[in-house]
Amino acid sequence: MKAQVLEFLQQEIDLNHIPGAVIQVSHKGEILLREAIGNKVVHPIPAPMQLDTVFDLASLTKVIATLPAVLKLIDSGDLRLDDPVGYFLPAFSRNDKDEITVRHLLTHTSGLTGHRQFYQQGATTDQVLENIYTESSVYELGTHVMYSDLGFITLYKIVEVLTGTSFDDFITREILTPLDMHETVFNPTFDTERYAATEYSEALGDYKSGIVHDENTEAMGGISGHAGLFSTVADLNNFVSMIENGGTYKGKRILSESVLNVARQNYTPFATEYRGLGWILKSPAHASCGDLFSESSYGHTGFTGTSIWFDPEIDLNVILLTNRVHFGRQPHMIRLRPRLHNLIRSYFN
Repeated sequence: MKAQVLEFLQQEIDLNHIPGAVIQVSHKGEILLREAIGNKVVHPIPAPMQLDTVFDLASLTKVIATLPAVLKLIDSGDLRLDDPVGYFLPAFSRNDKDEITVRHLLTHTSGLTGHRQFYQQGATTDQVLENIYTESSVYELGTHVMYSDLGFITLYKIVEVLTGTSFDDFITREILTPLDMHETVFNPTFDTERYAATEYSEALGDYKSGIVHDENTEAMGGISGHAGLFSTVADLNNFVSMIENGGTYKGKRILSESVLNVARQNYTPFATEYRGLGWILKSPAHASCGDLFSESSYGHTGFTGTSIWFDPEIDLNVILLTNRVHFGRQPHMIRLRPRLHNLIRSYFN
């Protein structure tokens, strides 16, 4: 499998679909493949990808940080899925949004639009939130899946209100530190050469390196519930181990097995895009885990070119880290991810 996976990735590199990648494949708790290939920087001067390269996770932040934070608050009795968002954030209830619950935000069924370019207004974090509070729904509550960054920005604020501490501090204390994820951070300060560079920034006059790619998150000071987290494959392996071990890591209970099971249920059977709490589930169409992963599979992707997918039927997980936006915002990852997962899954009965 190793040779075939690396050959596949090299072909994508040769086509300039990605600069490089770090790939990990684990089966039944054993790492079968962990390799770095290609470059972490191509422009202006190429630099080879390394296993300890630090990646902008983009929307993997939603399931590595925000989802565990919310699940932790469910475990502790501080939160329930059917709590109205307005219970914690009264200003959110404006414009007929009083029936939107935490469950709706987590499953992308709130009726909120997917994205707004708040950064173009020079908005601060408080201004971004105020803009979300004044939003009107764009479809009927609970009837449609619309992947919404706005929903996860709102969840980030709920976590802060409930915990009385900053989102960053809560995530670090309750999730990242217990998981020994010491290189998973917002606003990283690692040596410059460790980063997988992302897109060219006109404002910087350079490629972003260690600065969050998502413009709204950058406007929010680098910390949000929808993007902003940076990490390495080794750190992410600790996270996936906890998930696969029913919420425990090195004997420490991080999350209950019950709450993890609740998160993996399908809350959108009415749509062709199946959604758990935070997680994308294997869906009838356009599944980034490909065609061969089992129906119980779940995962998530990030716009920068990152993804994690689990197939619990055979205890398989795949971590793919790329910085595809270094070459711009072309849609090559839409085909790359499922084909790669097909290749990997074909090796298992």
